[in-house]
Amino acid sequence: MTVTDRPKMLLEVVQETLRRKHYSFRTEKTYLQWIKRYLLFHNKRHPREMGKAEIEAFLTHLAVQEHVAAATQNQTLNAILFLYRDVLEQQPDWNIQAVRARRSTSLPTVLTPEEVRSIIAQMNGVYRLVIQLLYGTGMRLNEALSLRIKDLDFTQHQIIVRNGKGMKDRVTMLPDSLIGPLQSHLQQVNTLHQQDLEQGYGSVWLPFARARKYPNADRQWGWQWVFPSSRRIENPDSGLWQRYHLHESGLQKALKQAVRCAKVTKRVGCHTFRHSFATHLLQSGYDIRTVQELLGHKDVKTTMIYTHVLNRGGRGVRSPLDG
Repeated sequence: MTVTDRPKMLLEVVQETLRRKHYSFRTEKTYLQWIKRYLLFHNKRHPREMGKAEIEAFLTHLAVQEHVAAATQNQTLNAILFLYRDVLEQQPDWNIQAVRARRSTSLPTVLTPEEVRSIIAQMNGVYRLVIQLLYGTGMRLNEALSLRIKDLDFTQHQIIVRNGKGMKDRVTMLPDSLIGPLQSHLQQVNTLHQQDLEQGYGSVWLPFARARKYPNADRQWGWQWVFPSSRRIENPDSGLWQRYHLHESGLQKALKQAVRCAKVTKRVGCHTFRHSFATHLLQSGYDIRTVQELLGHKDVKTTMIYTHVLNRGGRGVRSPLDG
């Protein structure tokens, strides 16, 4: 039996199903991870031999022994249900009664405008530009790193965010102060792209079936990453050597160093700048529905968390000590 004739492994079928249904690469990676852990937890039993009791046992283990967050537990359940419903084509009518992980009631960390400026001042190069985009547009980290050249509209001063959370597109602003730095950055990216083309490379990964529909699109300027990686890697699906976008780990390390140098004592991550973007817009008097649209929240209740941040510490209430 040749390699191509062998029966496909279960996780290979899961991966093919995820791609056929156009799930994002990040979701694919996450679902595969949780399905694999579910199978290993039950000693590699086939999921057809398991059901409600085994799912509850695994989810309870995650909550009780591993202390995962509620969102992580829900994500795991979604991955397992995808396995049964979409891959095994079963329609289980299960009321999962696992021990639920406790939902966090903590408010998001928000920086002051002065703290944002002091952190950005400690950064340089492409990492500085990405952090400025996160704060200036409210994008998530993976949304910013996944930007293509064609997503930047300098004429309309806007950015099209493709395949955001929930596989939705949305439009956010392109800050005027970043137009010059971005255009200068793209000149360097174009030079790198031309060098790749001259060396027989220059293609990028395209989503869904676009690579088959448009054979030459992967080398076109508009499809290139705004923030390409400094080195090429082999695409395991096509065998082509391509540049992917910047990896988040390098940016996170640079941000951690900048926060330390800026002597900001708050716990700051890349997502903190999205929280700060939303809070500062509300502080400036913008309507919460406008902020919801810019953030890409499905429900305004999600955006309402930032109104709680505004009221944190009893602001607006006069302390009796001050009387």
